[in-house]
Amino acid sequence: MTLYIDADACPVKAEAETVATRHRVRMVVVSNGGIRPSANPLVESVFVGQGPDEADKWIAEACGPGDVVVTGDIPLAAKCVARGAQVVKYNGEELTAANVGMALATRDLMQDLCSADPFRLGGGRMFSKADRSRFLDVLDRVLRAAARGA
Repeated sequence: MTLYIDADACPVKAEAETVATRHRVRMVVVSNGGIRPSANPLVESVFVGQGPDEADKWIAEACGPGDVVVTGDIPLAAKCVARGAQVVKYNGEELTAANVGMALATRDLMQDLCSADPFRLGGGRMFSKADRSRFLDVLDRVLRAAARGA
């Protein structure tokens, strides 16, 4: 089992490392660069080439059944779920085969609405302490389940 982190805009890298270390799980932090490598022997940094979605492509190709992916990118989440990985968003929401299609459709709808009238919709809500706490709880539970093969 490997924990993959879509790291370029990830607000919970430190939290993910804490949980991965507690479970003694290999963690791979994937980014386009600009992220300081961890001294933790369980954490590996992968720096991909510049360009749109290069980190996403790398993660989507690397992950598989038994792995866990942390991302806020819904298209990446859909690819990872299709490959058998479990996905946790930064706010602690799990994306599964049962709900990733709806999340992708909602994302596409919101993107269309925003492009039609960019002044009508505001930005998303701020990342909160409750989101961080929920992420920690969910990632801990998902890693335990993945270790059991559930």
